[in-house]
Amino acid sequence: MSIFSRSAAVISILLGAIFSWSSAVIAADWPHRTVRLILPVPAGAAADFTARLFAERLSQRWGQPVIVENRPGADGIVGVSAFLGTDDDHTLLYAISAVFTVHPITQQKLPYDPVRDLVPISPTSDVVLAIAASEKSSIRSLDDLVRTARAQPGRLNWAASPGLPPFIAGRFFKRSKLDLAFVSYRDIGPALQDLGEGRIDVFVHALGVIMPQVQSGRARLLAVASDVRVPIAPDVPTVTEAGFPELRMDGVVGFYGKRGMPDTLRDRIASDVRAVASDPGVGERLAAVGQTARPGTAAEFAGLLDQYRRRLADLAKTIDFEAPMTEAR
Repeated sequence: MSIFSRSAAVISILLGAIFSWSSAVIAADWPHRTVRLILPVPAGAAADFTARLFAERLSQRWGQPVIVENRPGADGIVGVSAFLGTDDDHTLLYAISAVFTVHPITQQKLPYDPVRDLVPISPTSDVVLAIAASEKSSIRSLDDLVRTARAQPGRLNWAASPGLPPFIAGRFFKRSKLDLAFVSYRDIGPALQDLGEGRIDVFVHALGVIMPQVQSGRARLLAVASDVRVPIAPDVPTVTEAGFPELRMDGVVGFYGKRGMPDTLRDRIASDVRAVASDPGVGERLAAVGQTARPGTAAEFAGLLDQYRRRLADLAKTIDFEAPMTEAR
């Protein structure tokens, strides 16, 4: 090896060591000011509750304020774009898995590439999704829903939270040749009110969001879209138990960083998030709103998202699918 080659090798090793050292120093010193969480969902959504719970606990661990900023719109694209447009290592994205798994399938032109531009940091919880009907309707089960939709094409309408529910439920309705009108809402409040008043027949959303309407006697749960029954609604069957396993929906929420985030910083944040998610008190608060705590590493989160993305891509191949959209109310 020539002197030049040896010198270049030494310089390369030194630069690598300096970079690793500086990244470690940054991670150890982080955060040194307010941390901002951008949420691509409106206030009142299931992910909003969890984000604020984790913001409170992480602020205690970090000794710095952690603020939540809701940036809803365009099925979450507005919030993700706002996050990626920041140049600040103290801003993180907190989002449902749909931004990583569903958008590449249902959106023809995204202003970003989720796989390339988003760095999974850590999951926090699984959101249990549920299918509900207005108490003013005659629908009392998923079988009732299918029978009514077939007997009266075009009479029923439905709404859903952004992301996975329109994809899975919309695909199911289309494949089953069920004619239901989809109604899109900008905010959750009006959708819940319309469900209670009978202006919406069927609603697919996070269980914790629907439960107040159920408890007030204005809506009834038809099924939960999880693998197992949940403690806050133990008498409600899963979609598989009800005979419709294709309606199973996996909804995980968690923290993301931007491309280029140092691994040391990613792992430092993931460790703290995992500690919060492992807290029994946090688990109890999540269970009370229809969520399940999911502590995990960055690698586990990335693997889970990849698994979900492959499953949805396979589902999309079985039928020509377009995300159901109408004029938002």
